[in-house]
Amino acid sequence: MSTGPNPTHAALRHVLGHLLTPLLMCLGMGLAYLGAFHAPQPHDLRVDVVGSGPATQVLAQTLHDKADGALDVRTVPDRATAATALLHQDSYGAYIPGDHPELLVASASSDTSAMAVEKVFTKVAAGQDAPLEVTDLAPTASGDPTGQGVFFLLVAVSIGAYASVAVIGAAGAALPMRIRALLAAGTALVVSLIGTLFAGPVFHLVDHGLAGVWALSWLYAAGILLIGVGLHTYLRRWTTLGVMVLFVMLNFTSSGGIYRPELQPGLFGSLHAFWNGAGLVEGIRSHVYFDGHALGGHLLVLTLWLLAGIALVTLAGRTEAARNAQAPAAAPEAEAKKEERSEGAEEEMEEEMEEAVAV
Repeated sequence: MSTGPNPTHAALRHVLGHLLTPLLMCLGMGLAYLGAFHAPQPHDLRVDVVGSGPATQVLAQTLHDKADGALDVRTVPDRATAATALLHQDSYGAYIPGDHPELLVASASSDTSAMAVEKVFTKVAAGQDAPLEVTDLAPTASGDPTGQGVFFLLVAVSIGAYASVAVIGAAGAALPMRIRALLAAGTALVVSLIGTLFAGPVFHLVDHGLAGVWALSWLYAAGILLIGVGLHTYLRRWTTLGVMVLFVMLNFTSSGGIYRPELQPGLFGSLHAFWNGAGLVEGIRSHVYFDGHALGGHLLVLTLWLLAGIALVTLAGRTEAARNAQAPAAAPEAEAKKEERSEGAEEEMEEEMEEAVAV
């Protein structure tokens, strides 16, 4: 006597198949976050010693040698030169020796880097039996005392963008690609406006330059949405995992929002040079705290990611058009399975959107 498929076995296979995505997310998040953040140590962290005499040269060389690669110690002739280097983010601390030693920092560049530098030079001053005076040349806004609010703004905008990918890509799969691209651009506008409200009126993470914060946020969110919508044509239900890898695992960890690359392993420091999260974080810092110095480079990074998204949705649109043109006319026997395939696609769409919302 023949029996049908065992429903328990079928349900178990279904569950095991869908467990793969969260398990891969767990693996990826653990590797990325723990790899980037678990043991921050400075390497080649640029600091200056102010002065030009033999004693200054000896102090700088001694610090450089004792640091064993952790610090890149140089000398500069005067306080003004040291301050310019800090405000151009070419250095992260400047020590002025003397009877009343002073340390110059710019905490808006990176609070964690400033603290690392302060720790080093507090010991130097203590060795001279002198208290260290710390002067912050670029303090952060009152609503962001740690300087890490920009990072959490990045998180909020990123979640709004990549979670919307599943909705536009899956629920809007029947729409022409140009409509989905317009929806992506519109969603990026809403997400960036929400982020700007958080940054300004709600939490006061920045105290000026909100228009620039909005523009940078829109560029960033639009790039994520367009890339995600384009990828959906090829990855389907794996799109959520794909955008998580690109815009969470590799993105948050290389953004410089918690630790700059000088305090991280080399991989994340390398990604910091061209990844879009770093473009947003460093772009906002440059715009708000450093008078736009080096802002053009960060704008270029965000623009290139946006252009990559435009290219990807264009390619995806052509791919879908080619698939539709090559699809044979539905045979009578295929029509009988059409409803079954439709129900399966709808179930897959719901699962994909649930995964996106859950993460």
